[in-house]
Amino acid sequence: MAEARALPIALALVALAAALPAAAADMRVVRDVAYGPDARQRFDVYAPRDARGAPVIFFVHGGGWAVGDKSNRAVVRNKTARWVPRGFVFLSANYRMLPEADPLEQARDVARALAAAQAQAASWGGDPARFVLMGHSAGAHLVALIASAPRIALDLGARPWLGTVELDSAALDLERIMRDRHLRLYDRAFGSDPAYWAKASPSARLAAPGAPFLAVCSTRRAESCPAARDYAAKAQALGTRASVLEENLSHREINEELGLNNDYTRAVEAFLDTLTVR
Repeated sequence: MAEARALPIALALVALAAALPAAAADMRVVRDVAYGPDARQRFDVYAPRDARGAPVIFFVHGGGWAVGDKSNRAVVRNKTARWVPRGFVFLSANYRMLPEADPLEQARDVARALAAAQAQAASWGGDPARFVLMGHSAGAHLVALIASAPRIALDLGARPWLGTVELDSAALDLERIMRDRHLRLYDRAFGSDPAYWAKASPSARLAAPGAPFLAVCSTRRAESCPAARDYAAKAQALGTRASVLEENLSHREINEELGLNNDYTRAVEAFLDTLTVR
């Protein structure tokens, strides 16, 4: 009888272990590192226990500028399981949300988190000079905005980073989006002021060469890949090495399946390799 009762408990423990992003023995996790006074101004760190001078993937979650969390399974599980054992530090950042903070202030929060993470990177075995920015959906818009206007980050103490990977944001040319028919969530985020649209638009802010840029887009969304191609073309014309990776995946799958053993992950890793992060 005791063995029979123990079996469900054992199975539950196995399931719990399977849900974790990586084996605890292989990974050091530091949660809720503060980069500001607000409860949302926190990030989590996942690092190889023996890391020394490791490259750092700095990830910004999505959620329509209004919801989302750094510990979401779709954000953390497959990416940490893939990259932490391969010698990367993976950092997942929260930021203040609507209505407390508008997207420009959210970008500044991301910049503050980046500066704090670079300042402390060595304590987790990371190299502050080997950061890659990565974000999904609204988070992809925020990292693209910072990539387009690096002064947002540099003026808040961040150091230059190696490159940027934006995962399926259609919000790259906000001036065009806001003047055309669009989802109501854009009105909540960006309002009705054309001057604000320009300030929050990665395409409008893009005016000089920058770090290499990879735009991943879903071919299942009508607006995503055209927006990525237009942004990449403008970046290339300015002298930035920019490319587009089109994937037959849903918006959610673009985030969740990155890190699985698939061609999509290997294509993103090929871009990372060009940044000499390994």
